[in-house]
Amino acid sequence: MVRITHWMNATSFVGLLVSGIAILLAHPRLYWGETGSVGTPSLIDLPLQFLLTGQSGWGRSLHFLSAWICVITGGIYVLSGLASQHFRKEFFSAESPTYNVLQRLAYSMVVFVLFPVTIWTGLAMSPAIASVYPALVTVIGGQQSARTIHFFVASFLVLFLFAHVAMVVADGFIKNMRGMITGHAEAGGVVTERAAGKGNR
Repeated sequence: MVRITHWMNATSFVGLLVSGIAILLAHPRLYWGETGSVGTPSLIDLPLQFLLTGQSGWGRSLHFLSAWICVITGGIYVLSGLASQHFRKEFFSAESPTYNVLQRLAYSMVVFVLFPVTIWTGLAMSPAIASVYPALVTVIGGQQSARTIHFFVASFLVLFLFAHVAMVVADGFIKNMRGMITGHAEAGGVVTERAAGKGNR
């Protein structure tokens, strides 16, 4: 279950990243509060050009689709992790057989902090959802505040992705890819328990 949801989330994250860049290029400015548009003071002007002339319909559609795939598979992963005690054994145990302290901290932050905040701020940017649950927006100061927070949290997730891939490569790309796909990492023709455990990353 960890491996299946890992790859589904990885695929949806690529969709989120590509579509998020398209949305950002349509309006590379960040605001704070309820409103913000061309001609109004911005909080941050990103060093990007308005490449898509303010239009990103395909980007928003892909972002919406990828987000729900990520939410559903992420929910399955969390429920499965709680039921199988994967989090207790691997994330919250000082004697985790698979992850070191930094890995446990990073994965816990991603699963239980960054992704939930990303989902929250994403929902807060939806006028339809905000009209039904206005507290989602008011507690963070407005829809433009949600967009700004969403941007920075997503940026941290992208940095995590780069670090994660770099560590996989440094630790042995073929071995880790085999482990993450099959659940077994072979070393000299012998499947080692520790290597197989690493494959669950």
